[in-house]
This record gives sequence, structure tokens and C-alpha cells, in this order.
Amino acid sequence: AVVVFVFLFLNNMNFINLIAAFVIGYFIFKQGYSSVKSYYKRHLHEIDLQLPYFLKGLEILSQHYTIPVAIARSIDSAPEVFKPGLRELIAKINAGNSTVEPYMDFARKYPVSDSIRMMRLLYRLSLGSQEDKHEQLIMFSKSVSSLQNKSRSTRYKERLDKMENKSMMMMTIVGLGVMAVLMFAMMSNFGGIGL
Repeated sequence: AVVVFVFLFLNNMNFINLIAAFVIGYFIFKQGYSSVKSYYKRHLHEIDLQLPYFLKGLEILSQHYTIPVAIARSIDSAPEVFKPGLRELIAKINAGNSTVEPYMDFARKYPVSDSIRMMRLLYRLSLGSQEDKHEQLIMFSKSVSSLQNKSRSTRYKERLDKMENKSMMMMTIVGLGVMAVLMFAMMSNFGGIGL
């Protein structure tokens, strides 16, 4: 982009045109990067909020089914953002990969704070015998509940911040309106503005 602007300003080349070409090129380059970064952050935040609720549904299914079957049955009710990753996870497990890698690949695809830990817990739960399953399921349930509480508090804090910002904006607008009315009244009293 900088090269294009340099060629455009080549016949009238001076220092200001050269600086303008570099600044415009920099902003064009950064705009693409910023849009990708904001898209990634927005989706990570969405994943971070939805993961606990998806895991709760998976926890309920895993009480009645094995972990791979529970994951396969959860695909239809999973949030849209998780469906491709879940299909890949099930495909790898069905292909015979009984290591932790399919679970870690899923966690790497959705890299939020607790995804790796929860996928390791799911993997351990899939390995356990029926006798150990109850204890591991209780531990998994406690972890999911703490994630849900964290997600609720995050949503609550976001709502409070949003309401606080709206309140501050309304107070600022009302304050500016009152000041404008007072200034108008003072100006009309002192003869600055004739009515």
C-alpha cells in the first residue's frame, strides 16, 4: 500500500507526501489486523461464556452414557461455535485415537481459561471404570459448577458496567443540557441575547 502511494506522489515528491504515504499505508495494514483481532476476541469471549453451560449438559449426559457417546449426543444441542470442534473430536475418537490428543486438540481450538483442564477431566472420566466414574463425575460436576458461577458473575459484571455507562452518559447529557439552559438564561438576563 505504501508503494502505491509513493508512486502516486512520485511526480510531486516531497517529505510531507512521503510521510502521508507511510501513515496511510500503516493504517491500512493495521485496519485488517485490528478487525481480525477483534473478531478473535469476540469469539473467545462468547466461547468463554458458553463453555460452562455446554459442559453442564455434557455432565448430565455422561451420567448415563460413556464420554464419547455423551459427546456425540451433545452435538445437536451444543452452541453453534462448538459443533465443528465436537465433530472433529468424535471423528478422531471413532477413528481409534484413545489418547488425550483429540481432547487437547478441542481445547486448543477453543483456548479459553479452563478448556484444557476440563478436557483433561473429560479424558480421565472416559478412561475410568464404572466404580471410579461416580467419584470422577462428582469432581467434574464441581468444576463445571464453579465455571458456571464464574460465567454468571462475568455476565452480571458486564451488565452492571453497561448500565453504569448508560447512567453516566444520561447524567452527562442532562448536565450539559442544564448548563446550556442556564447559560442561555444568564445571557438573556445580561442582555447578551435579545429576545
